Amino acid sequence: MSWVSTGIYYDRINRIVQRRAAPMASAPLLIESLDFCELYALREEKDWQRAAQILSESAKRLEGAGAGALIINANSMHKVYDDVAQSVGIPILHIADCVGKALKDAGCESAALLGTRNVMTESFYRKRLVAHGVDLLPPNMTNVDTMDSIIYDELMVGKVTRDAERKMKTIITNKSQEGAQAIVLACTELDLIVDVDANVLPVFDSTRIHCQAAANWILDDELED
Repeated sequence: MSWVSTGIYYDRINRIVQRRAAPMASAPLLIESLDFCELYALREEKDWQRAAQILSESAKRLEGAGAGALIINANSMHKVYDDVAQSVGIPILHIADCVGKALKDAGCESAALLGTRNVMTESFYRKRLVAHGVDLLPPNMTNVDTMDSIIYDELMVGKVTRDAERKMKTIITNKSQEGAQAIVLACTELDLIVDVDANVLPVFDSTRIHCQAAANWILDDELED
């Protein structure tokens, strides 16, 4: 939900719409960019309750402004998905459901989940993928610490380093050796340091998949109109 994430989503959704609709087409989007300082590395239950309130209020404003569907541009913030969904009367495209469907369609039965600490270790995201028939490798806590450091200290402030790229390559190689058939990148900014299209394992980038789902919704909605 950092400004980096917002920029990536805006760019990708528009590129998909332009490619599929017309050279001069752009996506009709309502964007509310929230102050990430209020949503950074949450730990306590009271912090998540505050996050749920912030996102729910944002969702209501977007619905009131005319949005017909919503996406939450952060994997970790899907922890409060149910609260936000209950606050509005329009659909919210859940990122993990989109990823789970992509894994199932590809015939992938075993994957390793990489993202922030709460995404990798808590059930709110993992159970959505498992519901699509995907067996997830257990998280390695050393990797969890490494991922949190790379994501929060570097990527979310726009910093990309060769050291982070090497660490990610090592983690992915190890997951291949542990039996994973694929990698799920469950953090928007991770594709800044992972070559999604050329790796030792197939990489399912949650951001690309989520953006594709949003573009599909936009284009199908426009066709219906």
